[in-house]
Amino acid sequence: MTNPSFCLVVLFLCFSLCKSQLPIPAMIDGFVYKKPTVWGESVVVEAFLDPVCPDSRDSWLPLKQALDYYSGRLSLVVHPFPLPYHSNSFTACRSLHIANKLNSSSVYPLLELFFKTQEKYYNRPTYWIPRASIVADMTKLALTVVGESFSTAFHSGFNDSSTDQAARISFKYGCSRGVAGTPSFFVNGMPLSNSTVDYNTWKSIVDPLLSKNKN
Repeated sequence: MTNPSFCLVVLFLCFSLCKSQLPIPAMIDGFVYKKPTVWGESVVVEAFLDPVCPDSRDSWLPLKQALDYYSGRLSLVVHPFPLPYHSNSFTACRSLHIANKLNSSSVYPLLELFFKTQEKYYNRPTYWIPRASIVADMTKLALTVVGESFSTAFHSGFNDSSTDQAARISFKYGCSRGVAGTPSFFVNGMPLSNSTVDYNTWKSIVDPLLSKNKN
């Protein structure tokens, strides 16, 4: 989902980022789907997604179908990108980073849970709900996939500056790549002009690239 005012903000941020050095993270940003990306041997999709964005949610199923169809020939890295006009997006993205720190196999199940339940985190239904209650509710949701044994650690994760920094770096990284809305996709490092990509469109993009790899 793209907001014209936000696009102007992103352009300003991109200019600012060009003028100053971004903090270099200890590890490259993003969550790898299922197994490590095989650079040079598979087509690599980078997806910038907002867990509480309906367009991100709608884009997930066709992308997942393509990943299942191509198996190891198609790799995915998701970069959480919290849109500022989605009030609870940053907290959701931070939840993903906490989950990744505690149990990395739970990241994608948690992302899918956010997609399934995102409507309750929209701006209007949460207008009068305190942030602490939102954090508690997202923690309860996350523990169903991360594991109840991580309850204390997950709660503490919201007081851990490293998870806050990780979520900020995800956003800044997206800005540095020119991302202004979600979903945004890059294939082998190149941006797709269309953010609405169904299964057949993914096939039309990936098939020719795999054919070239064979040659």
